[in-house]
Amino acid sequence: MTRSAPTSLIRPYRPGDDDALYDICLRTGDSGEDATHRYTDPRLIGELFVGPYLRFEPELAFVIEESGQVLGYILGARDTRAFEAACEQHWWPPLRRRYPLDAFPSDSADASLVNHIHRPGRADDDVVADYPAHLHIDLLPPAQGRGLGRALMQRLLAALREAGAPGVHLGVGAANERAVGFYTRLGFEVLKRPPRALVMGRSTAM
Repeated sequence: MTRSAPTSLIRPYRPGDDDALYDICLRTGDSGEDATHRYTDPRLIGELFVGPYLRFEPELAFVIEESGQVLGYILGARDTRAFEAACEQHWWPPLRRRYPLDAFPSDSADASLVNHIHRPGRADDDVVADYPAHLHIDLLPPAQGRGLGRALMQRLLAALREAGAPGVHLGVGAANERAVGFYTRLGFEVLKRPPRALVMGRSTAM
């Protein structure tokens, strides 16, 4: 595989990819590092950051596959407000029944995710005004440093632009310097600085 042609490993999401994407989400869920040790329920983090995108906007999901193994993904939502509404109506209710607020010890990482299920955040109005779309991207180590992350981002930016979204935003841990650098090199700028995090955005124009 050469750096000049990474797109040959990128394809659209297929329904059979779900388990692999949930697993990647877990294995990159600690600021890009493996979070397997942090969670009692290994699927819980994927229920927040993978599942609803595959359910509501599968056409904006792309994966890296090499030698039959899925090594990374990018997921997008064209209209964050519409996505939030769809989650509130169709995605969160069954998860709230499955994971009541007292399902895990209050000081556990699982409990933090369950709290998000019951009290999901809402993107700031001034962010979605100019950057109505949002995304998540995660790559396992074998896919990193090969230009594949950039290629995934370009694939999604093109799809979002074709879908009519003028801008896209994302959240990243402020301490995750590698990810912040990656996004900065791709043209993302810091929009907000909530505690221990950054909200970054850019136009979908290439």
